[in-house]
Amino acid sequence: MVATLLHEIPLQGGDVTDGVVRVGDTVRRPVSSSTPAVHALLRHLEVVGFAGAPRVLGMDGLGREVLTYLPGTTGLRLESASDEALGCLGGLLRAFHDATAGFPLTMEGWEGGSNDDREPEVIGHCDLTPDNVVFRAGGAGGTTADAGFVPYALIDFDLARPTTRLFDVVTTLRHWAPIADPVDRPPLLRNVDVGARLRLFCDAYGVPARERRRLIELARLRFHRSYVVMRGRAAAGGNWAKMWAGGAGERIRRAAAWLDVHEDELHAHLV
Repeated sequence: MVATLLHEIPLQGGDVTDGVVRVGDTVRRPVSSSTPAVHALLRHLEVVGFAGAPRVLGMDGLGREVLTYLPGTTGLRLESASDEALGCLGGLLRAFHDATAGFPLTMEGWEGGSNDDREPEVIGHCDLTPDNVVFRAGGAGGTTADAGFVPYALIDFDLARPTTRLFDVVTTLRHWAPIADPVDRPPLLRNVDVGARLRLFCDAYGVPARERRRLIELARLRFHRSYVVMRGRAAAGGNWAKMWAGGAGERIRRAAAWLDVHEDELHAHLV
């Protein structure tokens, strides 16, 4: 068990998990029903040498999980909104998926949520919002100043679960392309060429041509199922209810409608 230290710095940014704090070089987070499965995944990633995820250190005296703190910047800013950063993120997600090879897809205890109808291929993060990607200046070691501002780590695996590679790609592009009505996009991404960013990410990840042809269809399916899942979670109260009351459902509906209107031009970038 890891000793509890006194100086705690609240960490902001996530929509669902309250009570996340930094203590020195560690992060303390409340546990959930998915914590054992998430810890098993993080330990697997450590064993196979995937550096882009926190390490599990144990539990503290308050019953919170203790993870390593990954320094850097989260959230959307000018550098992380760039095409270069998007390409790097595609490569990072591919490395993460590849690193889950060999991890048992039949393990139970995941949080669950919307998913693809096809058989799971990997463990997907399934929640790669800008708040859950850590950026820093420089290369993999963070020491080369002229290497740009790059994503190097993923955090908050609470919604991770077995899925297909393409479903996790679609979930990521929902936030980073972004596949959304312009009125709901962050200002930095409001006027971007979404189709070009879809292609850039798919090229960086290495999405095969046959899967690219299915991307728009799967995005539409995800919108429908995410709406149903979020509405159900909101009925139970808590932060999900706050997100729903704040218009999460309406944003999903607008994104689906925008996708319908722009399907042909987006698909043209993927063939």
